[in-house]
Amino acid sequence: MKKIALIMMTVMAAAGCCHRAAVPALDLSNLDTTVSPKVDFYRYSTGGWQEKNPLKPEFSRFGSFDVLNELNQKRLNDLFSEMATMTARPGTVEQKISDLYKMALDSVKRNADGASPIKDYIAEIEAIDSKEALVAKVASLQNDAEGAGFMGGYVEADLMDSDNQIFYIGQGGLGMGDRDYYIDPANTALKDGYRSFLAKIFTLAGLDRPAVRASNAVSVEDALAAVSWTRVQQRDIQAAYNPMSSKEIIEKWPGFHFDVWFQGRGIPEQEKVIVAEPSFFDGLSSIMENTPLDILKDYLLGMYISDAAGALDDEFYAASWDFFSRQMSGAKEQKPRWKRAMSVPNSLFGEAVGEMYVSRYFPESSKKKMVELVENLRTALGQHIDSLDWMSDTTKLKAREKLAAFTVKIGYPDKWKDYSTLTVDPALGYYENLRNAGRWYVADNMSKLGKPTDKTEWGMTPQTVNAYYNPTTNEICFPAAILQPPFFNPDADNAVNYGGIGVVIGHEMSHGFDDQGRLFDASGNMVNWWTAADEAAFKEKAEVLAAQFDEADVVPGVKANGHLTLGENIGDHGGISIAWTAMQNSWGGRHPEPIDGFTAEQRFWLSYGAIWAQNITPQEAERLTKLDVHSLARNRVNMSIRNFQQFFDAFDIKEGDPMFRPEEERVHIW
Repeated sequence: MKKIALIMMTVMAAAGCCHRAAVPALDLSNLDTTVSPKVDFYRYSTGGWQEKNPLKPEFSRFGSFDVLNELNQKRLNDLFSEMATMTARPGTVEQKISDLYKMALDSVKRNADGASPIKDYIAEIEAIDSKEALVAKVASLQNDAEGAGFMGGYVEADLMDSDNQIFYIGQGGLGMGDRDYYIDPANTALKDGYRSFLAKIFTLAGLDRPAVRASNAVSVEDALAAVSWTRVQQRDIQAAYNPMSSKEIIEKWPGFHFDVWFQGRGIPEQEKVIVAEPSFFDGLSSIMENTPLDILKDYLLGMYISDAAGALDDEFYAASWDFFSRQMSGAKEQKPRWKRAMSVPNSLFGEAVGEMYVSRYFPESSKKKMVELVENLRTALGQHIDSLDWMSDTTKLKAREKLAAFTVKIGYPDKWKDYSTLTVDPALGYYENLRNAGRWYVADNMSKLGKPTDKTEWGMTPQTVNAYYNPTTNEICFPAAILQPPFFNPDADNAVNYGGIGVVIGHEMSHGFDDQGRLFDASGNMVNWWTAADEAAFKEKAEVLAAQFDEADVVPGVKANGHLTLGENIGDHGGISIAWTAMQNSWGGRHPEPIDGFTAEQRFWLSYGAIWAQNITPQEAERLTKLDVHSLARNRVNMSIRNFQQFFDAFDIKEGDPMFRPEEERVHIW
């Protein structure tokens, strides 16, 4: 449920908005007809695509989303290259983007600089002489959006008073990203690789005793992992909502010196701070009290240098890539420099880039068509709510109120973000400019503390190939970049569009009623609007879905985590169900004729399969199973669709066929 402060954007494809080449509604060469849809529908619907798109060495996974991302990166790179050749007036967004882009490309200067951009900051950490001073340095680094570990804090809408912004603190500090990497003995080799990575960057930074320091750093991460909540526990947003005053926090966890931390972050005394994982802070306070200062400093150095590595010379970047991309994800080759360079201004000036992107590539006709599709899906979801046999009329009324209150954002914001005070100084180095930008973003977030929530803000940029639902604003958002094939095709038949973007729309709507979203009312407040019986019925059905995915294979010997992915699986389940009804409504009683030998019903399911076409390394599949709330692509297809009789009817799937699931084992929620 947490928003991300900086979102790395990606996106789009094909020709310009005024001369769009026709794209086939369904590319039949993407099918693998050597496989029966009754045996493996995912392979049947995407096998041809997988054969045509083998993993390139720079990727650990590559799918339909990534095709759009790749095409979009080239478009954005063209935009930035154009700006880099012009003489932009100082202070303009063109100057900022082009200068940052050129700095990102300038490996010669960064290689000459080596570790010099971080030397002074390392010296400051080395000079720390008390745990209070260490906490002050953690706060200072966090103010600059630098890696500091231990824990984190940010401003966000109050889950129980969504009109107002409040401060949250939560667990953090694990360089490998998840507690299981430290606790599960099966990950011993990977943890050894992480320790070697830290030793390597300590060496590059000129630190003495790099191997010893790396072991010290990992020992602190081991201790933090032992007291960290699992990702499934973190999904319990009611358990993660623990209001305390800043004074209570200071008194309860003296080991971390929260008085120093709040002062360092510039946060005045607060009557209400939300603590996400109280037991973690019990552990953190003890760790800080019982761990020698020098070991804590080595840990802080590891967090800081690891975070800075991508902005330093090629050796630092290679060390970081080797562990996080090669060892953890299975990639075989670094991304080309132009892609890395392009991603930085695209991230830091996301909406400014989005404004340029929309003006050049996004047709307003697509926005108009999407408005129509969204309303059709809203109607279909209303029909489903009315017909539920497990929900009382009292709860249905509240669900209908929430559905009617959905705010819909399509394409791009009505008001663009102002970057006038975010400077890029060509006289400074690349790292220093990125540090200044991080400071700007943190200050921008902190400026919202205690203020009303701006519900017009977007959580994604227009050039992002994605969509989202935000419970505290009760909004669904569809950026411009996802409104293109295979998700949305204005030239395609309804069955294909409803199987693609229709399911995406329904998916985001269903998030308003998944295991987390259902806890929020029409105004975006965490309020229980369910009767006890209806809540029990929902949980029973959700558990069936979780159990189904618990049985899904990831790699040999590893199963999926149905509770970690439950919200997204409910989103897929609801999206399919709602989009199917909306498609049928769109026919107006007149059944379409088959196209290319496939009925409209079959085309719906083939379209759904197509949007999840993907190749992935075993390492990345296993890594995502620990970290990602989304199921793997093949399971989002094969596991999800086996709950629908409509799918079985479309492809004449009967008992005994591998894709069949008996009625008593299926689940029907929304």
